[in-house]
Amino acid sequence: MRSAIVLLYPRTDELPGAADCGLDAFLERYREETTPLVWFGVVLGAIVFHLTPVFTVGVPVPAFALSPRLGDKHAHAIAQTDSYVVRQAIFLLKLVAGLAWGQGAEVRARLGLRALPPDPDTWRTE
Repeated sequence: MRSAIVLLYPRTDELPGAADCGLDAFLERYREETTPLVWFGVVLGAIVFHLTPVFTVGVPVPAFALSPRLGDKHAHAIAQTDSYVVRQAIFLLKLVAGLAWGQGAEVRARLGLRALPPDPDTWRTE
């Protein structure tokens, strides 16, 4: 899952990538706090993402083995596929990736947003 998210949100000259935003800690916490069905959907999205480069860029290797250029091309193509089921699996993966990326302090600063305060961990008890 981590490698799929890193390919979906790569580092650029202007913005940090998902790998720069505490991705591992985010995924651990997300797994603890989400439902098993949602977690299954995100894992399925990552599997679909990694198994489909043969259809999007014509290379029969998993997405994590692609070059950065082909990885970016694959990420763009798979998110726009005509297959509704595949597109939705990728959308769920991109949703979680976006949550991880968008909470990053450096990302928020570069977008002119203030950093998010620490999570008070109170929603479960209030």
